[in-house]
Amino acid sequence: MNSSGPPPLPNLSLEYEFLNYLVKEHLQPGDRVPALGELSSELCISVSKLREQLEVARSLGLVTVRPRTGIHRQEFDFMPAVRLSLFFAVANNISHFDAYSALRVHVEQSFWREAVQSLTDEDKHHLCELVERAWEKLRGNPVRIPHIEHRQFHLAIFSRIDNAFVRGILEAYWEAYEAVQLNTYADLAYLNQVWTYHERIADAIMAGDIDASLQAFEEHTRLLPNLAETPPSESD
Repeated sequence: MNSSGPPPLPNLSLEYEFLNYLVKEHLQPGDRVPALGELSSELCISVSKLREQLEVARSLGLVTVRPRTGIHRQEFDFMPAVRLSLFFAVANNISHFDAYSALRVHVEQSFWREAVQSLTDEDKHHLCELVERAWEKLRGNPVRIPHIEHRQFHLAIFSRIDNAFVRGILEAYWEAYEAVQLNTYADLAYLNQVWTYHERIADAIMAGDIDASLQAFEEHTRLLPNLAETPPSESD
């Protein structure tokens, strides 16, 4: 007989009493978590140990801690965990960004059709608006680098995909992209190439030609410099 409601939670040990508490108590985003003193008595562990575990949860974006309002559960977001690990890796070896960049490309290729098919007409027009704003910056006097539009353009394509892990991987990529200062890459010829591809992608999406949009994306990704070999120059 089929049962109603969500499937039972797997019996997984999360190694931290605080994280296990969040799961077992079925706390939902926005729910208030008891004070550490109260949890210490309930979970039979010290406040100092709980405080350490709370910092882990904060780093993972699972809770927020604010004066007066206390501790609150947050919506699950994969990005903070990926970002923390990725930044540590890149800080130790810049070539890790190139490896992660390759992962990002494969993820986007794999989910491209699903992502584009989920876009609304408003989303598609927004992509075209981002292209227009980027060209205004690049053709203005003085020239401005459309780094905000670059990040927004790529993430907008995947904004409707119902997969927190895909979104987290892609958002972490753009966090690292800015951290290694690729958003300051100032070669105008390179930027013109980038936005020519973006325009092709947006036009193909508007026309309903997913194959053409994916082809333009794949060609576009080959433009990214290899940081381990040729770091980009910085703008003023």
